[in-house]
Amino acid sequence: MNRFLRLVILVGGMFAASLAWGDVQGTSWDQLTKEEQQSLQPFKEQWPALSPEKQGRLRKNAEKWSRMSADERRDAQERFQRWQKMSPEQKEKIRKRFSEFRKLPPEEQERIRSRYRWFRKLPPEQREVLRERWHRMSPEERKNMRERLRNLTPEEQQKLLLR
Repeated sequence: MNRFLRLVILVGGMFAASLAWGDVQGTSWDQLTKEEQQSLQPFKEQWPALSPEKQGRLRKNAEKWSRMSADERRDAQERFQRWQKMSPEQKEKIRKRFSEFRKLPPEEQERIRSRYRWFRKLPPEQREVLRERWHRMSPEERKNMRERLRNLTPEEQQKLLLR
């Protein structure tokens, strides 16, 4: 191998190592944009101690927050407050269910999202009736209902659920 090629490989390796090292070290507070610093102000003191992954998630969430409407922000704050009030057991149950959801095929995830959107559009009274009916069912009845719903069109599902 000629010297030039070795030099190119060496420099490339050093560059790759510096990128990897930068990822390990994360982002300093001063490297954040003014908008990011404003959104992430509650994390300023602990920022240097956060893992690069945590910093990345926080930056991504701050960017999402900046694109939200006032109503979306209010809804997000309400969801966060509900999350904060949950017990560790409840939070773990939700994390587990979300992990299971993410393992589903995309079309199954979309089916579930679609059904959730439909449910959220119902008047609160109807949602409560459906919740009560669901909670009164035995585990076997719930399983049977899931199977029945899975094989119906969205219109048929609505008729079954709202009868």
